[in-house]
Amino acid sequence: MIKAQDLTMYYGSVKAVTNATFEVSKGEVVGLLGPNGAGKSTIMKILTTYLIPTSGTATVGGHSILEEPMAVRRLIGYLPEVLPLYMNMEVVEYLTFVGKARQLSGDRLNQRLEWVKEKCGLAPMWRKLVQELSKGYRQRTALAQALIHDPEVVILDEPTSGLDPHQILEIRNLVRELARSKTVILSTHILQEAEAMADRIIIINRGRIVAQGTLTQLRVKAQESGRVRFAVRASRVDVENSLAEISAIHKRRCEGEESGVCRFVVEGPDDRAIVAHLGMLAVKKSWQVLELTAAPYNLEETFLSLTESDRKGDAA
Repeated sequence: MIKAQDLTMYYGSVKAVTNATFEVSKGEVVGLLGPNGAGKSTIMKILTTYLIPTSGTATVGGHSILEEPMAVRRLIGYLPEVLPLYMNMEVVEYLTFVGKARQLSGDRLNQRLEWVKEKCGLAPMWRKLVQELSKGYRQRTALAQALIHDPEVVILDEPTSGLDPHQILEIRNLVRELARSKTVILSTHILQEAEAMADRIIIINRGRIVAQGTLTQLRVKAQESGRVRFAVRASRVDVENSLAEISAIHKRRCEGEESGVCRFVVEGPDDRAIVAHLGMLAVKKSWQVLELTAAPYNLEETFLSLTESDRKGDAA
């Protein structure tokens, strides 16, 4: 549904995006994950034809962003970082205006208005002026305008910004519902949001795509060794000395000792090898084992590892 090839964008002498290449399939939710200023919003603006890239190109639904921008816009619903709201309009008035601009009318317009009112939770504010809305309801209204015309591709820039925890859960559920029939790209700098909503993650750092894949694939790429959590009922000194004698263990870190139980994180060539060594050690020492499990990177550790590798590459 979306193919981007070598997208590059300069703002004057500042290079905001460098050779971004990726694809997104129909029915897929892809998260653009990166710190503020990484280039996520620039990529979204290019895909929506709001910006023309300095070089490179992309297609949306088979239409070129450079040669067929109007065809691309018809396919897309876009929630930008700066909300596109008219403050002096009522919510229903504003969404009716957007619907008509999207060439909806009659029963079809009324059906879509009812749909976004329900799905975006706007019923309590339906006849309120936009300027009277809280930040959260403004976010919901802006999301509704992106969905009013039932687009094939939905592009959401920080969709949960300003929402409370209950509203965030509602938006997550809505995104998953949209993915049944649509393509969704969302950007966020919040790791938990990417993990909760995206099927696949593209990590962007300083304008470059440093990694992309499922969370499992990114973990494999980021984690250079196996890691295991090991908790036994034994003295810390005895465990540390015993672990030091196992050549297959590269690193060990004690996470605490309480009530005669010490907990370690142990790293080595791979999870299976570490588990085997620790299991044999526990039998030999007659230790009571309370935990012996693989401890893969979480998304935060994965992100930090991949972006740190990118930074080191620049320094080299």
